[in-house]
Amino acid sequence: MHVGIGFFFQGLDASVSDEAVYRNQLSLASRSEAAGFQSLWTPEHHFTDYHMLPNPAQFLAWAAARTEKALLGTMVMVIPWHDPVRVAEEISFVDTVSGGRTILGLGRGLGPIEFDGFRLQMGESRDRFIEYAAAISNSLETGILEANGPLYVQPPVAIRPRPVATFKGRTYASAVSPESARIMATLGYGLMLIAQKPWDTVVNEAREYAELFETINGFPAPRPILVNLTTVHPDAERAKELHETYTFAYARSTVQHYDFTNPRMETEKGYEYYAGLRKNIEKHGVEKFNRFLADLQITGTPNQVVEQTVDRARKLDCGAVINVLSMGGMSDDVASENFSVYAEQVLPKLKSIDQFRNVASRIERQ
Repeated sequence: MHVGIGFFFQGLDASVSDEAVYRNQLSLASRSEAAGFQSLWTPEHHFTDYHMLPNPAQFLAWAAARTEKALLGTMVMVIPWHDPVRVAEEISFVDTVSGGRTILGLGRGLGPIEFDGFRLQMGESRDRFIEYAAAISNSLETGILEANGPLYVQPPVAIRPRPVATFKGRTYASAVSPESARIMATLGYGLMLIAQKPWDTVVNEAREYAELFETINGFPAPRPILVNLTTVHPDAERAKELHETYTFAYARSTVQHYDFTNPRMETEKGYEYYAGLRKNIEKHGVEKFNRFLADLQITGTPNQVVEQTVDRARKLDCGAVINVLSMGGMSDDVASENFSVYAEQVLPKLKSIDQFRNVASRIERQ
């Protein structure tokens, strides 16, 4: 199967400078292709130490210069926070300099602090996503970006450099709510799954999405991309310790960054799912929810990690598995060891299993 690596530029350790966080992550990224990872990914976030990378395209341009074959993915770019013309230009640029290796992941955003920081209305994000995404995707096919919607009007402009090849089949989006899923399927996007729900629910919703996608588009959906935070060690007790320390810290930072306990979600259009989530957290307690989020991730000995990953990939019929191997305030040494153990003892086994699983494997690139 296709196995990639994701980079979270988390600054959770106050004693470590932002520069040092970047130095550590970029060091791991520089080693990734030689270690056998088939793709490199990063998300977009702003204004907190949760994740300190404001523009994934910039990181991917850096990564393009340090790799030859690895795919380069955004997981995701939050397009309501951007001018669509700039998104299209940046992605087309990365695709050009990388020789057509870009995978485009898009999302509509969730963190109130980020919408507020950009002086944007959260309640408009779904409508803006629909208009922006359609304009961006069309421009990556035609080379011209134009729009005439209720929220976004753009006279025709040329995207230069021109896109190298079609992005059909290599565009994905994160979707949690049923309403968002229908939007993504209508746009023709594959699913990018970052575990936030019980696995049985995730499996059922992925299956429903594939059926909906084929009904709408008349051809199969790209196999989904699964993102896992992963801790691994030959010693089972040490693996458990890594999980309890770092994956749990990541989960706690997620709840804090997204402000899941904020009653505001109940009044924001398009965020009804998260209003229900807030009530669930209020009922059961935030620490229990932190535990739930952490335990959705993958941990164990190398053999256990292989077994868990294969089980999830097959249940979800994934095309790719992306692993975040440094998170939650890991030191350089701990992150490097986690990376090395995975690369040496897990990665070769996974790549030899289900080799038909690949990014965009169900749609022929033009």
